[in-house]
Amino acid sequence: MKRNLQYKRVLLKLSGEGFGDTDGRGLEMEQFIALAKEIQKVSRTGVELAIVVGGGNILRGAKFSGTGKSRVQADQVGMIATAVNALLLQDTLERFGVIAHVFSAIEIKNVTEPFVLRDCLQYLKEKKVVIFAGGTGNPYFTTDTAAALRAVEIGAEVMLKATQVDGVYTDDPVKNRTAQLYKKLTYMDVLNKRLGVMDLTAISLSMENRLPIIVFNIKKYENIGKVISGKPVGTYIGE
Repeated sequence: MKRNLQYKRVLLKLSGEGFGDTDGRGLEMEQFIALAKEIQKVSRTGVELAIVVGGGNILRGAKFSGTGKSRVQADQVGMIATAVNALLLQDTLERFGVIAHVFSAIEIKNVTEPFVLRDCLQYLKEKKVVIFAGGTGNPYFTTDTAAALRAVEIGAEVMLKATQVDGVYTDDPVKNRTAQLYKKLTYMDVLNKRLGVMDLTAISLSMENRLPIIVFNIKKYENIGKVISGKPVGTYIGE
């Protein structure tokens, strides 16, 4: 299923909550299957697709450290949680005939591949899905920052930020029904208004490297395909 593509190489950021139940917790295989089906359709278009997964459905390091645990160790456990999601997503994708490789920024021998940029680029050229786990490999950095970093490293033309709502709003649309959806924002809009769609480090890194970001609702059918085809979906963040 080839189609005209607006973007040839993209980085998709999936939050850990997207793999969980209605509260974003735990591991729900139905969510992995639904995501795998969408990714399967996208991979058939010929796009070069890389994915960064979060681990918040299992453990969020910053929150866990608030219970008195070491922040460094809590973040390390959080990195391992992202590997769990990455491996389950890889397995689900392969059931649908999609070849996927998991690279981890933290070493997990015999389970994931160590992050080597040249290997990642080769797989992408071969139209294989690349899944990044382990965040940046360092504590105190979110998986949003990892997504921006990996997107820049692989030369992605856009970063797709998958959320549970239609894009970036003036306020929390779940709590405030009068909140308005932004169709387009600049990086400085996000920074100055502290809109909270991504952490400030991720936005700054994207701005420095002129990496556009599209925030969209992953729950809506074929939204990923619409985005890579250039159709107006969600909120566009750029210059």
